Amino acid sequence: MASSSLSLLLSFLLTLTLSLTNSLPQPERKTYIVRVNPRAKPTIFTSHSHWYASSAFSSDSSQPITPLHVYDTVFHGFSASLDQTQANSLRQNPSVLAVYEDRVRHLHTTRSPQFLGLRTQLGLWSLSDYGSDVVVGVLDTGVWPERRSFSDRNLPPVPATWRGECETGPGFSASACNKKLVGARFFSKGHSAKYGKDAVAGNASVEFLSPRDADGHGTHTATTAAGSIAFDANFSGYAAGVAKGVAPKARVAAYKVCWKNQGCLDSDILAGFDKAVSDGVNVISVSIGGGDGVASPYYLDPIAVGSYGANSRGVFVATSAGNDGPSPLSVTNLAPWLTTVGAGTIDRSFPAEIVLGDGRKFSGVSLYAGKPLSDKMLSIVYPGRTGGLSASLCMENSLDPKAVAGKIVICDRGSSPRVAKGLVVRDAGGVGMVLANGATNGEGLVGDAHVLPACAIGANEGDVIKSYVTSSANPTATIVFKGTLVGVKPAPVVASFSARGPNGLSPELLKPDLIAPGVNILAAWTDATGPTGLETDSRKTEFNILSGTSMACPHVSGAAALLKSAHPDWSPAAIRSAMMTTAGVNDNQNEQLVDEATDHVATPLDFGAGHLNLARALDPGLVYDLEDADYVSFLCAIGYDARTIQVITHVPVTCPRRKQLAENLNYPSISVVFSQTSGSRSKTVLRTVTNVGTKPEAIYNAKVELASGMNGLKVAVRPETLSFTKAARKQSFAVTVTAAGPTSTPVYGYLVWSDGEHEVRSPIVVSWVQPM
Repeated sequence: MASSSLSLLLSFLLTLTLSLTNSLPQPERKTYIVRVNPRAKPTIFTSHSHWYASSAFSSDSSQPITPLHVYDTVFHGFSASLDQTQANSLRQNPSVLAVYEDRVRHLHTTRSPQFLGLRTQLGLWSLSDYGSDVVVGVLDTGVWPERRSFSDRNLPPVPATWRGECETGPGFSASACNKKLVGARFFSKGHSAKYGKDAVAGNASVEFLSPRDADGHGTHTATTAAGSIAFDANFSGYAAGVAKGVAPKARVAAYKVCWKNQGCLDSDILAGFDKAVSDGVNVISVSIGGGDGVASPYYLDPIAVGSYGANSRGVFVATSAGNDGPSPLSVTNLAPWLTTVGAGTIDRSFPAEIVLGDGRKFSGVSLYAGKPLSDKMLSIVYPGRTGGLSASLCMENSLDPKAVAGKIVICDRGSSPRVAKGLVVRDAGGVGMVLANGATNGEGLVGDAHVLPACAIGANEGDVIKSYVTSSANPTATIVFKGTLVGVKPAPVVASFSARGPNGLSPELLKPDLIAPGVNILAAWTDATGPTGLETDSRKTEFNILSGTSMACPHVSGAAALLKSAHPDWSPAAIRSAMMTTAGVNDNQNEQLVDEATDHVATPLDFGAGHLNLARALDPGLVYDLEDADYVSFLCAIGYDARTIQVITHVPVTCPRRKQLAENLNYPSISVVFSQTSGSRSKTVLRTVTNVGTKPEAIYNAKVELASGMNGLKVAVRPETLSFTKAARKQSFAVTVTAAGPTSTPVYGYLVWSDGEHEVRSPIVVSWVQPM
């Protein structure tokens, strides 16, 4: 009896202890990315995965690590859900190079190939067989494989070097892949660790736990880069014609690392890079960025780290510059081994016109495709006149139905999606919308597939229309939609939203690198969401028209596929150089490129080297090439120590005792930085060019062009002539920049090498910075 009582007492105490233990607050767990020195693995372990999961690695046998992702191609290490104590413990592990928290990144949300200079006659398309032997990996929201843009009709067999596969899941079978869509994978472990395991599976009505695209962004970017030819393409009658990607025969491999409404986790992005390179892609397209206005150091940026590993294996990586323009220092994806792409307009628009009751007319843009407004004039109101800020922005529940019913409503741009404002107006009883830019957006316009008759206008026109509404006793208006207009001039123009330099991490490196078409781009779309992306938009469309540097990036990815196919021996740096040194700095009126936000002449801080021109990039004459050692020298020059650099390179490095100039990176652009407190007014930078022209014997002469008003800036080139032979394909030169003194804004010009047939153009930007 005593023994039985003792057993009951012990059982009770054990249950109480477990209950108290479980009721104690558990330490918060977060997902961390752990960078490991792969050479430190003890030989007793058969694989790195085995080592990471062992108690020998975690130093705590009671809490072994369960990795979410294991990286072994572009990056060595793993991601795992850890509490702060575990993370700090790993930081003390001598085999661990870095431990950093997983972060959410965001998407940087057809006639454009012809606008880039591509023609069906003899040229880059025909000489590269439209990129048929190249695989473009797209890290995005997945794909909608049934679209005609993924047809493999008349394509040759899949390249023998391809090692990828077609992962299956809800709504996505192995048969979804073909000779066009050669691979598809999805990466959700980081996403699930942050939002919960049921974040996708429990949200099956709007998302798929498979490579299928529920958002539309991934389908659009993939087909912009490498969509097959699709006849009779249009969006609700707009942009009618033949749709095709920049490299229409290139193969597509989709890597779903982003999830609808919840962004893209660093750990999943890295896993996408790792698998894409292992699978055998030749080009990677990444329209993703930080989106928080703060650039991460290169060693903490998964896109920078993943792309370095890809670049070192010969894979070209294009990234979007971001949509936070026209603010200075807004450019993102800044690493020198990345090609960073801003956005410009093309010579096609979708005009609409606002007609006021007094007869005045104002031009805007719209992709509205429903029933037009009646011919009679309608009352027009501006809620911001009396309703405060939220009403001026047409935020949810901000409009008084009594004040807007049956009327056209003026809504200010900002704080909520442009198309969502129209939904608010419609739900309040409004019959039309005028979407007015603010000072930040200036005169930059993009078309949207609005849910009611609506037209976007610039800031100046918006102010005039608001003034009319305020001063008139009975203000009236209507909106007239005019379809598609081709042959617009001037074009290209730097898009107002396109992110701008200077480079916030390394001002010695000019970013963005170049711009490409990114305004009103037609490409394939998903069936899972309507063209606006709003939950209430039930419309289905095969194609959609979007704007953003997200749309510009795949133009460069497709261009890289064509150049890689035409020049298989070119490095990623050579491909970028060919695009940059042949980029255009004039529009289709042969005038200097203009900034859409200000209507003033744009500068290299807005457009980098210029607008992509593939008609010239096939034969650039000279290229500025780079190897891994050059990037390591650059990282040493900006102050990274050897251990920090190894986080990026995953191989041990040694920095020279004598610090080098960061400006000496052999880049196709030149950015010279002076300290405002230093007495130095002169700096010499070095460059080396390689002759890749058809003529091994060539003589190039230097010419310096300074922008108007750049008084006090002197640029000298030594030597002024470069002679190339079959035995001497590389030649070096020095550029000495002398400035009169500090200026409040950067000054710029161009260095042009010419042999009479080629013009190899490099922007030169000189800026003054205040030391930290």
